[in-house]
Amino acid sequence: MTYVMSDLHGCYDKYTRMLEKIGFGDGDTLYILGDVIDRGPDGIKILMDMMDRKNVIPIIGNHESLALSSLKLIRDGASEEELRKKRAYCLWMLSDGEPTAAAFRALPKETQAALVEYIESFLLYEEITLEGRRFHLSHTLPDYRPGLDIHDVTLREFLWGDPDYTVRYGDNARYITGHTPTHLIDPAFFGKIWQGCGHIAIDCAAAWGGRLGCLCLETMEEYYV
Repeated sequence: MTYVMSDLHGCYDKYTRMLEKIGFGDGDTLYILGDVIDRGPDGIKILMDMMDRKNVIPIIGNHESLALSSLKLIRDGASEEELRKKRAYCLWMLSDGEPTAAAFRALPKETQAALVEYIESFLLYEEITLEGRRFHLSHTLPDYRPGLDIHDVTLREFLWGDPDYTVRYGDNARYITGHTPTHLIDPAFFGKIWQGCGHIAIDCAAAWGGRLGCLCLETMEEYYV
């Protein structure tokens, strides 16, 4: 089966419990739509687990994108004083990056290098067809505008976009995203997957007291931890 989840934000316990709940095995595929790290304590631990699984396909989120340049500096031996002079590092710390930075610093240098290389391999988006249904998988979507071609926008637009969930984006694909907690789309959906207008939003606020949501794309069954 093919599964999708997003916005783990360091919630390792919820991640492993979800894998157990869905019976995730070697014959399955899991897409993770970004924001694995930051806020919670165990983002690096989740990345290490993902990196060891060939059937987990990572898609980059704004938190990974924001962290990457600073992770490279830490890998290369930059001191805390040097890091605090970097705008990107300061922005990352303001985005709850400290738990990730601390865990990354504690790793052996070769593991740091492997993790940086792994994050650099993350996809921006994926488009797949299953059971006759087309899916577009990404962390978020660009702001909607008439004539929008989501294949021709900047990285920042793609990772920091504020989708218009009242508008269908272009064709008959189903657009699955994280980034925006579902209760911000509809307050009745706190801790639940939201669907409408061709969108499926799966950030169920796992790091904010909500649940981790997971969707099976063949059956459209929803799972929660």
